[in-house]
Amino acid sequence: MMTVRKVESIAELLTNLAADNASYQGAIWFRGHADLSWSLIPGYYRISSPPSEGTLLKRFKQSAAMLIDRQPGDTFDWLFLMQHYGVPTRLLDWTESPLVALYFAVSDQAYETHDGALWLLKPTELNKDAGIHGSEEFFIPSFEDDELKNYSVEILAHNPRQKLNPIATIATRNNPRIQSQLGVFTIHHSDACAIEGVGDKDHINKYKIPHSAKSALKEELRLLGYNKFQLFPELASIGDIIKEGL
Repeated sequence: MMTVRKVESIAELLTNLAADNASYQGAIWFRGHADLSWSLIPGYYRISSPPSEGTLLKRFKQSAAMLIDRQPGDTFDWLFLMQHYGVPTRLLDWTESPLVALYFAVSDQAYETHDGALWLLKPTELNKDAGIHGSEEFFIPSFEDDELKNYSVEILAHNPRQKLNPIATIATRNNPRIQSQLGVFTIHHSDACAIEGVGDKDHINKYKIPHSAKSALKEELRLLGYNKFQLFPELASIGDIIKEGL
């Protein structure tokens, strides 16, 4: 059953992480939400009447193809690229770092008066609910593995009635942003179920971040070197940081 603890400092976060995961040896992933009420549902399924995923893919390819240096190898690569540039997909971004996730939970000024959330996911436990069991105890498939075939754009288009649980997967970190954020992913199938509602919920945990603690947490993260340029190593980030200091 999912438990919800309160986190008001990085020290308190570390204490809770140690207490809640002392006996667990598998990977733990993290995701920060600026608003406590948000569910773990990817952008594509938050659209009330979305166009087909194939249509979105075609529209993106139409204009993006001439602007990229390396052509994506398959449709999963195109989904990563779409996600990177803000197009709604079936992917949810996670990180292997609790501090990266905490940054996303506290840094959005538009939600400074909202309580935030830090989600904790045990990826192999989520995958067990989808029937994925590898030869290794804490196996996590990659997008190249057979376990992901049924989640491809092409298979979903041919089997629209099939509904599978969301699964956790790793991908090649082929751009600076994913590497700096220690990015990993979950991908939904054709069902818009929230990840926190899957199975017996033993795969998920949630920490509440009171809005009153966001400013102090952001300052603690800054002192530890977590800022926009660290997580988004791009020219636009440098400009934003400079403007913040004026």
